[in-house]
Amino acid sequence: MDFAYSPKVQQLRERVTAFMETHVYPAEAVFEQQINQGDRWQPTAIMDELKAKAKAEGLWNLFLPDSELGAGLTNSEYAPLAEIMGSSLIGPEPFNCAAPDTGNMEVLVRYANEAQKEKWLKPLLDGTIRSAFAMTEPGVASSDATNMEARAVREGDEWVINGRKWWTSGACDPRCKIMIFMGLTNPDGPRHAQHSMILVPMDTPGVKVLRPLTVFGYDDAPHGHAEVLFENVRVPYDSVLLGEGRGFEIAQGRLGPGRIHHCMRSIGMAERALKLMCERSISRSAFGKPLARLGGNIDHIADSRMEINMARLLTLNAAYMMDTVGNKIAASEIAQIKVVAPNVALKVIDRAIQMHGGAGVSGDFPLAYWYAMQRTLRLADGPDEVHRAAIGKFEIGKYVSKDVMNASR
Repeated sequence: MDFAYSPKVQQLRERVTAFMETHVYPAEAVFEQQINQGDRWQPTAIMDELKAKAKAEGLWNLFLPDSELGAGLTNSEYAPLAEIMGSSLIGPEPFNCAAPDTGNMEVLVRYANEAQKEKWLKPLLDGTIRSAFAMTEPGVASSDATNMEARAVREGDEWVINGRKWWTSGACDPRCKIMIFMGLTNPDGPRHAQHSMILVPMDTPGVKVLRPLTVFGYDDAPHGHAEVLFENVRVPYDSVLLGEGRGFEIAQGRLGPGRIHHCMRSIGMAERALKLMCERSISRSAFGKPLARLGGNIDHIADSRMEINMARLLTLNAAYMMDTVGNKIAASEIAQIKVVAPNVALKVIDRAIQMHGGAGVSGDFPLAYWYAMQRTLRLADGPDEVHRAAIGKFEIGKYVSKDVMNASR
């Protein structure tokens, strides 16, 4: 593995960094101010301005490996850009690289037919609409993707959908026009072929956004995380993606690149938290000394640097393996980064909060919000325990047969 960035990637890193420093970081306070004025669930003018500027500079859809639709970057080439964007909670969206749209666009690129791409992928790539992913349910342990109970029943040339989803990120945003819904379509089929993914327009009769959910009290407006009720929702049968019973397969394909994006964004957030920690440690004094020279503070800074570097290298290694040997062979490495990166970010942010004292948990600094986001990421896209189980089984599988490992299920 070559640790050096290619000239193309290095140039993009410099351009994205410059855009963040010139436009995004100064816009954070403006974004917060505009969100708190009037209706929190309306798009902000500042975000529209940032998106227009990024698009004009050609910093758009960088996540897509398809060079005709995106920047033609591999996972390992996009990863360092995701890190830079992740240093701000509003960083990814100006580049049209924000979740859940990135994952949904990747699904449409890989699995949608041409008519579906024309209707939904094209406006998503253009940034004129947004999307949501409806998978997690309040009534079942959704860490097991085969548990989903929301039903989609075929009636003639239509699907009739009934069920309740939550943590449907983006569904509160008025720009959200399409959901990818994962539903039970063949309950008597093989375990991993019981579910399908179906495109459901937000304005379909029977789709009801019940409420925005809060994350440690934060609502993440204007995109939010919604609880959504589906009551006799009817969509054409050809709204299914890839084919009936292929939902679990699509979910696995969607989550691989998404975990690289999430983890590198976590590392970017951890880097910025470390920067705030260092600045605070040399600008504040107590008991006649700078904070950096008190107690174990210098050790906390050193530990943070080492842990961030380890997490970054682990994530880049997973991205490299995805690019070279594929997601299936890289499954353990992908699971490893999903456990490591949010936990490292949490440790670093926690130390930064401690260095800031009471200011660290206030709204005057972003640390408390960052902490909430990273703690949530230990649940999103599968909890730590699921990934640890997969990693452990992979390791034990080197010494015993797969049948032995599955016998206890």
